Amino acid sequence: MKKQSIVEIMKMMNEEQDIKENIAHWQTIPPREAKVGDFPVALDQRIRTALESRGVHALYTHQVSAFELAEAGENIVAVTPTASGKTFCYNLPVLESILRKPESRALYLFPTKALAQDQKSELNEFIDELGVPINSYTYDGDTPANIRQVVRKAGHVVMTNPDMLHAAILPHHTKWVALFENLKYIVIDEVHIYRGVFGSHVANVLRRLKRICEFYGSKPQFICTSATIANPKELAEKLTGTAMELIDNNGAPTGTKHFVFYNPPVVNKPLNIRRSATLETRKIAELFLKNRIQTIVFARSRVRVEILLNYLQQLVQRELGPKSIRGYRGGYLPKERREIEKGLRKGDIMGVVSTNALELGVDIGQLQVCVLNGYPGSIASAWQQAGRAGRRQDESVVVMVASSTPLDQYVIQHPEYFFNRSPEQAQIAPDNLIILVDHLKCAAFELPFKVGETFDGLEVEEILTFLTEEQVLHYRRNSWYWMNDSFPAHNVSLRSASSENVIIIDQTDVANVQVIGEMDRFSAMTLLHDEAIYLHQGTQYQVEKLDYEEKKAFVREVDVDYFTDANLAVQLKVLEIDQQKGHGPTEVCYGDVMINAMATIFKKIKFETHDNIGSGPIHLPEEELHTSSAWISFPMSWVEELGQDTLEHGLTGLAHVLRHVAPIFVMCDTNDLHVVPQIKAVHSDRPTIFLYDRYPGGIGLSQQIYQEIHTVLDQAEYVLQSCPCTVGCPSCIGSVEHEENIKLAALRMLRHVRGEGDTNVAQGQAQSVKGSFKAASN
Repeated sequence: MKKQSIVEIMKMMNEEQDIKENIAHWQTIPPREAKVGDFPVALDQRIRTALESRGVHALYTHQVSAFELAEAGENIVAVTPTASGKTFCYNLPVLESILRKPESRALYLFPTKALAQDQKSELNEFIDELGVPINSYTYDGDTPANIRQVVRKAGHVVMTNPDMLHAAILPHHTKWVALFENLKYIVIDEVHIYRGVFGSHVANVLRRLKRICEFYGSKPQFICTSATIANPKELAEKLTGTAMELIDNNGAPTGTKHFVFYNPPVVNKPLNIRRSATLETRKIAELFLKNRIQTIVFARSRVRVEILLNYLQQLVQRELGPKSIRGYRGGYLPKERREIEKGLRKGDIMGVVSTNALELGVDIGQLQVCVLNGYPGSIASAWQQAGRAGRRQDESVVVMVASSTPLDQYVIQHPEYFFNRSPEQAQIAPDNLIILVDHLKCAAFELPFKVGETFDGLEVEEILTFLTEEQVLHYRRNSWYWMNDSFPAHNVSLRSASSENVIIIDQTDVANVQVIGEMDRFSAMTLLHDEAIYLHQGTQYQVEKLDYEEKKAFVREVDVDYFTDANLAVQLKVLEIDQQKGHGPTEVCYGDVMINAMATIFKKIKFETHDNIGSGPIHLPEEELHTSSAWISFPMSWVEELGQDTLEHGLTGLAHVLRHVAPIFVMCDTNDLHVVPQIKAVHSDRPTIFLYDRYPGGIGLSQQIYQEIHTVLDQAEYVLQSCPCTVGCPSCIGSVEHEENIKLAALRMLRHVRGEGDTNVAQGQAQSVKGSFKAASN
């Protein structure tokens, strides 16, 4: 059978009825010419020669600006799209400084080990062409012990990740004297990744780094690079604690890109239920893969990655071979991930199904097609993922397949929101008390704190005094010293609420028991409980035993036609109200809350049909979380006026909309900000919806929601009103398992909390809602 080209497939998509009728929007982004400038005058002749030998006779405008500002001693953040040559923004100033002053050093921070390895290969190739003895090394968990000493003493450029800087470099700074005394540049790549919990931790790691540099007499410059977000300068300044110059004059060329919004067909018109986005993603990806067009599929969760991988392998492995389609996500071991990256570059692997782990700039070669299984949750992420296709000026296709969630349906039906709106703001909270205290312990271990000393401008004596009272620090001769036996950095995880991961052990072959992955404890409650089906590279494993105390999950390979999904029961109580505002009996508050979460039951869901074919209990201990939350409290009278069932369904429906809409405004994943409705809140006995940060102490997400609550509620109302259903459906208020007009109830609640009426009006609305339910049920 003749293979079709990418142009022929696009033509077919526009002609075949069963695909064409589901395309909600097709946007063609025209190619763009390069904008270039001459080599800067200060650029060393040896660098010019090496560039020209690679066929580079001019630099893109953003590369010229980055070099000139770095040479002028400025801290910079360069914001350009994927594959726009950001690497030169930092490699050229760094190499220039080393050529000029051979003892000069640079520290490169990448969010992942894969990215560091990738960049090391590229830099070393360039250094070879220079013909100058410049040493560039990666320093991570995979670096052999005998190489580590060489890196510490002789590395001009040390490439690492924040975790390694935090746990292995800063605590042992006395072994890194040559680096810290001569540190000229700190490079932070993919700065937009450092948001939320991770970014708040990394900001404190950088405070510790600056403190150690000051001790050794150096004051390095920062060079940051970022994908397109709304506040790159603000984020970089918060992260590094220094003033930044913004470079956003992107000069890189791009090829033609087709961005297709695909909305699965409605299979139940009365309830507005659409066909599964996962099955439609499989159909679209198969079109390209069967024609041997290299394709990347992005899915939002680990489970979804494995389900899609399983589907696609079954479809095309006979034609393409068993290892031609691979999965890629967190939890895979490093060796496996390197092998997949290499296979993609060489073209041995035709397709990859990935979480956002491949969103970053790892070189995976020339992919022509990107299929997004659902909106990734932010405009910035969507563009990053789309940028993985057509990286070298070729024509490329991006297909976003919408799920039935309110956010997906809103984006797919309002393309102007996606194409015209600025990307979202990235938020961090480096002064979060829990995070700050953890890093002050680490900093005190590294160097004693003197009286009057700040933590990069932050007054911390009160916290140091508290730690002294707790016998963590010892105060002597105007200084605070670490006095504990333990090593503080090892107990602080930068990436999750849990500092310990559960190891996944495959015991299918008793003679060859091996570790195949890992997972954080909170996720393990719902994904690695006893009898769970754990999917890894398309292979199914059943969890035979989860030893929660020892943090080990024992799995065995199985072949079943279902996957599992677990329920999490959440109890929530308010500890303290910090801020509140309201209209009459409706209030919006912000404060501290305590969450108790327990995995209770799991369902078995059949492949293909996604039918529920069984269930079982989960026996795991309760997890406790003290965090911050915003919440909306409704009038107590509504319980009686609307009836408990009606009010409960309305609250649940509104909570469903808010869970999908609120993350837009704080650039976070829907898993970072949880939404819980309560018919009778413990602290007030009132119907209440809570939006809380899923991290101890909170990281500022719910606080920002509280500040922008009216904008969030406006957006929620728009989602409800623009949905074509009449009583509520999966695309707005969630599942519909009742006859009542839940959509109307949710809209009434929204209008009331926005202050459209006093108590009497509210009572009138309540009666109106009650009446509409009676009408709907007759």
